[in-house]
Amino acid sequence: MRVAVTGASGFVGGAVCRAAVAAGWSVHAFGRRVPAPAHVAGAAYRSWDLLGARPGALPEVDAVIHCAGSVTDWGPPRRIWAANVHGTRAALAAFPEARFVHVSTASVYDPFRPTVMAREREAPVGRYVNAYGASKACAERLVAGRGVVLRPHAVYGEGDTTLLPRVLGAVRGRRLFAVGDGRQWISLTSVGNLVAACLLAAAGPVERGVYNVTDAEPVVLDDALRAVLRERRVPAEPCYLPLRLVEPLAALAEAVFTGFGADRPPRLTRYAVGHLAVERTLDISAARRDLGFAPQPTCFSGAADW
Repeated sequence: MRVAVTGASGFVGGAVCRAAVAAGWSVHAFGRRVPAPAHVAGAAYRSWDLLGARPGALPEVDAVIHCAGSVTDWGPPRRIWAANVHGTRAALAAFPEARFVHVSTASVYDPFRPTVMAREREAPVGRYVNAYGASKACAERLVAGRGVVLRPHAVYGEGDTTLLPRVLGAVRGRRLFAVGDGRQWISLTSVGNLVAACLLAAAGPVERGVYNVTDAEPVVLDDALRAVLRERRVPAEPCYLPLRLVEPLAALAEAVFTGFGADRPPRLTRYAVGHLAVERTLDISAARRDLGFAPQPTCFSGAADW
């Protein structure tokens, strides 16, 4: 199996490279970093910014696993749109004959209401809280009818640069501040389960379609937070704040940070609040049925070393 992986210098792309190499596949990795990062496990690596000139003599591959893009919910919208939409268009154009696997996000579901065992047909929608969700929805439309779209939610695991740092960053003294009541159900996606879905989609029985990909079952938010704290040996307890109080504070914080042109996001954003304060669960029966997806349960074992 010959596969190209975009975004190989990142968290998910690097994990895909390692798994594909371990499976004996011929892997061509592409990322923005120079030189090649060690985490691509010796795959043939070339530096390529998808928004720049295409490198010459691209390899012939059977499939492309497109992991490149912006994963931030903060920053200039034009930059986020460029990475997620124009980058996806460039990857599609570069490998017109290959099967295309697009790593999207559950952020394409409606952010203004709970997501309760959502099925794939419920997204994209017509409203989003920021450029990230809107741009990922637009990228999905580019891929529609051409390839396989995978929608993970809250990806975590070794090498995570987004979810775990954000959770640990909410610790103040002996309290981990969160929103809601802690009893809301949430679907999480380990990077191992996402990688397994990527490889199944690249080599499996279907060439087109949209699939939610998560851990085996949803978990209660409070249970997940306590497990992370326990594994990281952080002596803190979750402390929950009402959504009706936190949401306007998040909007105010965004306005202030935007007004000052801050590069870093505030501690509170409407996007982050909305994704943990209410139920966010996905139905993965289609991926089980069509891709042969058999995910492992949510597990934070070893998180102390991530």
